[in-house]
Amino acid sequence: MNSGPLNLLGGQTALVTGAGGGIGRAIALRFAEEGAAVAVHCRTAVDAVGEVAARIRESGGEAVVLRADLTDEEACRRLVREVTDWSGGRLTALVNNAAVQPVQPLPGMTAAEWRTVVDTDLTSVFACTQAAAAHMRGHGGGTITHIASIEAAHPAPGHAHYGAAKAAAVMHARAAALEYGPDGIRVNSVSPGLIDREGLAEAWPEGVRRWLAAVPTGRLGRPEDVADACVFLASPLARWITGHDLTVDGGISARPTW
Repeated sequence: MNSGPLNLLGGQTALVTGAGGGIGRAIALRFAEEGAAVAVHCRTAVDAVGEVAARIRESGGEAVVLRADLTDEEACRRLVREVTDWSGGRLTALVNNAAVQPVQPLPGMTAAEWRTVVDTDLTSVFACTQAAAAHMRGHGGGTITHIASIEAAHPAPGHAHYGAAKAAAVMHARAAALEYGPDGIRVNSVSPGLIDREGLAEAWPEGVRRWLAAVPTGRLGRPEDVADACVFLASPLARWITGHDLTVDGGISARPTW
């Protein structure tokens, strides 16, 4: 359990993509709690990210709402420029959280459906990382964290496009860590397990039941569990950690599959 803010990110400016709800919302709030000024991004959920920004400001923090379609490479570059314009030239942390997760059986999946997920969940990671790193490399470095998934290594029915995109995001983080490391930029990924959300138990009772029966820690994940991992990776506590995938799944990946 979080014991209170430690100012781990004091002086930082962070961009959190897909910050309108769930994991993204929790990441933005925790970054602000730890002292970062936060740019909260959305594509269409303006009201939701507006509420996140309002909460940050009410707590004495700094926040701005920015919109962009991250499947558009130029929009990703423009988003980074808007962050640095707002912050006076600072961008020290990027969290690539924006994603979609439709359920579509692989045999009937169309190439267009495949591309929708890959462009949103992977190509946006590439484009936002490239744009942010181009700024960071001339301003003392920074950190970039991709939100991946345990489905990068454990496939689930109906999620072939999602799992493939998340597996690629994990490898992208490792490749980016290798190439951007000399510029003082650390790149990691966080792979959550099943994270609770409103209505999940009612929408997927059998899946929740099976998870709870298998997970060693006996509960679903919470968005704050992922947020804390992201704060750690962006903080000086992780100053010699890069190219790493941090699994946040309550230990379920430790279960044997036979």
